[in-house]
Amino acid sequence: MFRGALWLLAGRGYVGRGLSTRSGGSTPDWTEKVSEIKKKIQSALPGGPWDPLYDTSHLPPEHSDVVIVGGGVLGLSVAYWLKRLEKPRGAIKVLVVDRDHTYSQASTGLSVGGIRQQFSLPENIQLSLFSVDFLRNINEYLAVVDDPPLDVQFNPSGYLLLASEKGAAIMESNVKVQRQEGAKVCLMSPEQLQNKFPWINTDGVALASYGLEGEGWFDPWCLLQGLRRKIQSLGVLFCQGEVTRFITSSSRMQTSSGKEMTLKRIHEVHVKMDHSLEYQPVECALVINAAGAWSGQVAELAGIGKGPPGTLEGTKLPVEPRKRYVYFWHCPEGPGLETPFMADTSGAYFRREGLGHNYLGGCSPTEEEEPDPGNLEVDHDFFQDKVWPHLAHRVPAFQSLKVRSAWAGYYDYNTFDQNGVVGPHPLVVNMYFATGFSGHGLQQAPAVGRAVAEMVLEGQFQTINLSSLLFSRFYLGEKVEERNII
Repeated sequence: MFRGALWLLAGRGYVGRGLSTRSGGSTPDWTEKVSEIKKKIQSALPGGPWDPLYDTSHLPPEHSDVVIVGGGVLGLSVAYWLKRLEKPRGAIKVLVVDRDHTYSQASTGLSVGGIRQQFSLPENIQLSLFSVDFLRNINEYLAVVDDPPLDVQFNPSGYLLLASEKGAAIMESNVKVQRQEGAKVCLMSPEQLQNKFPWINTDGVALASYGLEGEGWFDPWCLLQGLRRKIQSLGVLFCQGEVTRFITSSSRMQTSSGKEMTLKRIHEVHVKMDHSLEYQPVECALVINAAGAWSGQVAELAGIGKGPPGTLEGTKLPVEPRKRYVYFWHCPEGPGLETPFMADTSGAYFRREGLGHNYLGGCSPTEEEEPDPGNLEVDHDFFQDKVWPHLAHRVPAFQSLKVRSAWAGYYDYNTFDQNGVVGPHPLVVNMYFATGFSGHGLQQAPAVGRAVAEMVLEGQFQTINLSSLLFSRFYLGEKVEERNII
């Protein structure tokens, strides 16, 4: 095996060093040195006691029941729920593989950290309702003995969505669904909006919806590190590297209509080690594709979408990276502590950041304006031309704002219907998805992780039915449209 070859090579290196001449100092005791070398060589032979000649702590294990590709908040949540729901304890060996353990380009850490129930789909509302409960009671889930408690700094200031005359009927319909699912949301007329938030210019606003409970923002980094700390305490293993290949086996089956199909099963994952040409094969029973913006590429490695167009075999995972900018600005005359997370009719949004009249915000581009996702450079002209004019119109105080910094991050953008993909692939039967949430994956991660774990362990969704988010909808052409994308 690869690991064994490294040990033997390292042993040879040690022997060569031991016999080399040293300048200065006393003459070595060669008898003692040769005896030590013999012991080292013997330890590497079959049946011999193991005494490490080479540090292999950076390598993944040779076997893992579950390999999770992607160490962001969705991947970590799946790992957490697999370990929490497993029976008996310690029954499942889980490995998380991620390219960058510093999370310097991870979507989680670059997010503005919003959480809301103001969606149009019942599934998204239910996911976020569970997730906000998870955040409020986070130490009941993620506490680790002898470690300090977590504080995700949840700020329940609500979301405020504005609608024009054209969008008012859709907003009313959405709020009706939200209330049916248990969300606390109210509708406000322009007059009510002006009275509640006098800093808003209501020109062009026909209706507003305001989250009264369970909405606001939190610290994404704290959630990420809390999940990571907890699952490490539960025995989950981590490896910094890149998945470059899947070894699969195939079998033929016939459908009830007589059509023949090929089923695949992944048996081995090849992990290329960071800054190296080396790779380590990991035998596994199951793979979770939680690779975020790159999950489409990971799916292709398993042969997904490689068949004839128009067939299930030829149906790709339609998830790709989309770059989004976040701007940080200061405005002494800006809205105060009661400021909600506001989304304008134009699509521009902002929220308060801290207590010093600082704000975060941005706006999603149109299809024609989509920036090159090949890097994370920030386009400052986009703020001047596409974001600031709308913000200054809606909040006149922002006419004098000063941008202090900005950054860019990736959406795992589902080009089919901008909704998540959850559960197993119909043909690569042991690859499961937790991806494609197009900007709301962070806030729904606690619930999505639980759903995927339920499907893995029980064979079905148990707490929230996410059947509408299965991969098969891409082949069937059944879009699950979410109207409230920010």
